[in-house]
Amino acid sequence: MSTHSETATRGSWRTEISRVQWLVLVGTTLGWGLDGFAGSLYVLVLGPAMAELLPRSGIEPDAAAIGFYGGITIALFLLGWATGGVLFGMLADYFGRTRVLSVGILTYAAFTALAAFADTWWQLGILRFIAGLGSGVEAPVGAALIAETWRNRYRARASGVMMSGYAAGFFVAAAAYALFGSHGWRPMLTLAVLPAVVVWFVRRYVPEPEEVDATIRARKARKAEGANGSGDRFVLARLFTPPLLRPTLVYTAVASGSLIAFWSVSTWYPQMIRQLTVAGGLGRELADHRVAMASMLFNAGGILGYAAWGFLADAIGRRRAFVLTFAVSAVSIVYTFVFDRTYAEFLVAMPVLGFGLFGSLSGLFVYGPELFPTSVRATALAVANCVGRYLTAGGPVVAGVIATSWFSGNLGLATASVAALGSIAVVGLIFAPETRGLPLPTERSES
Repeated sequence: MSTHSETATRGSWRTEISRVQWLVLVGTTLGWGLDGFAGSLYVLVLGPAMAELLPRSGIEPDAAAIGFYGGITIALFLLGWATGGVLFGMLADYFGRTRVLSVGILTYAAFTALAAFADTWWQLGILRFIAGLGSGVEAPVGAALIAETWRNRYRARASGVMMSGYAAGFFVAAAAYALFGSHGWRPMLTLAVLPAVVVWFVRRYVPEPEEVDATIRARKARKAEGANGSGDRFVLARLFTPPLLRPTLVYTAVASGSLIAFWSVSTWYPQMIRQLTVAGGLGRELADHRVAMASMLFNAGGILGYAAWGFLADAIGRRRAFVLTFAVSAVSIVYTFVFDRTYAEFLVAMPVLGFGLFGSLSGLFVYGPELFPTSVRATALAVANCVGRYLTAGGPVVAGVIATSWFSGNLGLATASVAALGSIAVVGLIFAPETRGLPLPTERSES
């Protein structure tokens, strides 16, 4: 299959970047940003929600119970995210990017808002699972859409900007929580209907890439003629057999490690700050305010990490950019969670922590599209990241359990221990090829 040239004569960015490319970037960034907004809202209200819902099931809402049952609801969301990512990723390869993207956005918006009406913790968990099904679509399909539209030297940077939308969504959620959190966790979750607005934008202005349309039409034509080849096998079968098996395993390892570290940290630092504040004899209202401030700094660093990764990757290469953000993540996790910290020290660490963790996630969706051809690209991104989410799903629960059983309630040590499993990403990176300066893969012979 022929592809557009990515090495065309260079001019200014104003002449190289088309209106369609800008529209795709805006649409995918908004969708991913509001996905982050909805997800962050839940993390921020997790403590108050569990404190209200657990007594209705006869459970005392102490720190251990909130950690355990709250961890289960987070795990259910991540399981839904992983399952939905694979399902919608495959659909996007067979039926196109924009249609599937719209369905996913509507799903996570609706069911995150419905969670505001839960009466028990397990009802909340079920609704979070369904919301996760829709949430899983945005990153893999959006990243594929960006890569397939931005076929010029700005591709990596555009992907990084799109990914920064997620941290921006977290930042906006933290600001909303600081302003309106006193009204309770239920009104906060109803704000999650906002992503539905993006569906209209996507369906109205974001076109399907010509390359994707051509790939789908060619597949259908071969099927009608009975001329299917090895490249027309079921997409999952292709990913787990040569020649795509090696990039699939490498990318999955890098994604899994990055996600384990991110979710371990982002789930439990709000609860740690609450515990620190309460232990100091200060009130719940101040604790909520402190969580909001820390979250805003964490996500401010995340916005920078997300957006900067593409620029770093173009400057020093994909592998070195991963090494940099992995190192920042590791050092900041040890500093923040292994040792006892004051609230002021938390605030200093949060933006650095956000830069490293979010930056690594950005790298996944800059680098991943450069490893796989069009006909399997969305599925490959979804599978690799969703394997990581299946592994990650147990992280919040494990952290809550071992904090009680191994570390005498110390969530910091528990979080750092689980995050350390993220070193699997370094193993994957050892075997990862460098893709800087290379065009996106065309359809490969798999005979």
